[in-house]
Amino acid sequence: MTEQFFGKELAARKIEAIPGLLEFDIPVHGDNRGWFKENFQKEKMLPLGFPESFFAEGKSFTKFIFGTQWYPTSDDPKYGILPMIIASIYGTLGALIIGVPIGLLTAIFISEIAPNWLSKIIIPAVELLAGIPSVLYGLFGLAIIVPWIQNTFNLPQGQSLLAVIIVLAVMMLPTIISVSTTAIRAVPKSYKEGSLALGASHIETTFKVVVPAAKSGILAAIVLGCGRAIGETMAIILVGGNAVEIPKSIFDKVRPLTSNIALEMGYATESHQELLFATGVVLFAFILILNLVISKLSNKEGK
Repeated sequence: MTEQFFGKELAARKIEAIPGLLEFDIPVHGDNRGWFKENFQKEKMLPLGFPESFFAEGKSFTKFIFGTQWYPTSDDPKYGILPMIIASIYGTLGALIIGVPIGLLTAIFISEIAPNWLSKIIIPAVELLAGIPSVLYGLFGLAIIVPWIQNTFNLPQGQSLLAVIIVLAVMMLPTIISVSTTAIRAVPKSYKEGSLALGASHIETTFKVVVPAAKSGILAAIVLGCGRAIGETMAIILVGGNAVEIPKSIFDKVRPLTSNIALEMGYATESHQELLFATGVVLFAFILILNLVISKLSNKEGK
């Protein structure tokens, strides 16, 4: 029947294009028996779309997570995402190291030190930064940061882990500043007045009373900024270099998990496509674990 409506070649393509096809019996008669056996005898599919042959051919979850080679289209395909996991972790941690102190100090300046007229200028500017598309951050990094790294450190090419860290740090700043500012301003005035009444200076009150009281909101700001860094794709494609290798220095090219999915999903098929989906699951698990850890820390600070 399928051949009658679509023709032999088109019917074969139609059925091969359906991932996770359930097993069913097709009535075969006469001369069509060989053609149906060749085109419709599909491999069994496991839950979540993973074919049995994926594991039968020697591929495993351990090799997928801890493998260091990524050659999905070669005759002997390899699907190891460890270099991309490490690149994502290094990029995120580096961005946090730069972005959190700058963002927190900026939020403290806006909330406790800057006069009202200056705060009214800085806050809209920060909100404007939050609304800029990520691709423009990537173009800024490609036009400004990448050449600066190349010229400053005498490198053949400036696309590197350092460029990724700087771009991600700039991108997470608006989130950290906005949420931290809100958290600091939410601290009751009685805390500050009591500290000042006991003889503490304004700076001591800010850093030893107000900021500790706003720790829960500040941790939330860090989580949101971290999520922005982990999930960023387009800007990182432009400045990262997209080399699948474990970075040994901040000047090496990198390809984080998100960039790998975006770069290869357009032409991926069969096992290659399934492994890209699995990469997304790993990224989701990574973000989930991070949020749980920060949530636990936040609860402890609240107590």
